[in-house]
Amino acid sequence: MNTDRTIVSRFASVSIRAPSVALLSLFLFIPSVAKAAAQDPKDADYLLHLPGIGGYRWIDKQMVAGLKEGGYEGRLAVHDWPGDDPGLAALLNRQKNDHEAQRVAEALTKRYRENPRRRIVVTAHSGGTGIAVWALEKLPDDVKVDTVVLLASALSPDYDLAPALRHVRGKMYSFNSLTDTLVLGVGTRTFGTIDGVKCDAAGRCGFCLPDDADAKQYQKLVQVPYTAKWMELGNIGDHIGPMTRPFAREILAPIVRGKEPKFATAPTTRPVRTVTRAMPDATADDSVTPGPAPSRGVAR
Repeated sequence: MNTDRTIVSRFASVSIRAPSVALLSLFLFIPSVAKAAAQDPKDADYLLHLPGIGGYRWIDKQMVAGLKEGGYEGRLAVHDWPGDDPGLAALLNRQKNDHEAQRVAEALTKRYRENPRRRIVVTAHSGGTGIAVWALEKLPDDVKVDTVVLLASALSPDYDLAPALRHVRGKMYSFNSLTDTLVLGVGTRTFGTIDGVKCDAAGRCGFCLPDDADAKQYQKLVQVPYTAKWMELGNIGDHIGPMTRPFAREILAPIVRGKEPKFATAPTTRPVRTVTRAMPDATADDSVTPGPAPSRGVAR
């Protein structure tokens, strides 16, 4: 107590002898308080990223770093949904993937309930786009996200996105590249897409509008075909091209910040041949315990 009184006494003495110093300190203090209030976690933008079937790797870290360099300042979490079973195990285990999608839906709902006016953004790469779309489908009717970015989607081209799009207030951007032949061509034709179809994935040839889908909802879908000029940003059109740091900084960051994208957009209407669904579910394993955000795990 004596120490506290001494500090107060000295502060009062300095204030009396030098009122201009005290006044200056006050003006410096007020903006810092306002800035702290503006950074309330419940008001900050929230971005949730879902990696591919390989799990949270250096390519995801590069993309996250690029988003921050591009000016994204909100909260950012990464859900490492494959956990201890990456690779084909993550691709084929639909039961576990459905469980992970439910966890993501619960996390998004929590962030929305905290502040319905906050911007919520979902980014996903490859197989993670399936988890993202299924999570959106599971959201309560009133819960919306602002922007969705699908990078090299491993969903089948004719997957009906309308139920997910109903929960998107703004746009869903889907980046695709015809030169992604190894993973989303040979790979998905051999092992299947994340939704169990043996065909070229949408991240290669683009999404099509299913005959019985809600065309109005598809107006929110912006398909972005690869362009060779992105080679300058490290994106050579392969499966991990859109995850490069410069590409995330220059192309993806404006999107997640709610700005106009730095490219011309046009619908992709590439026809898709009939495919068969013949991918059995693997044995479920719900024992994965993700680590803390932002490096891993769904932020609660």
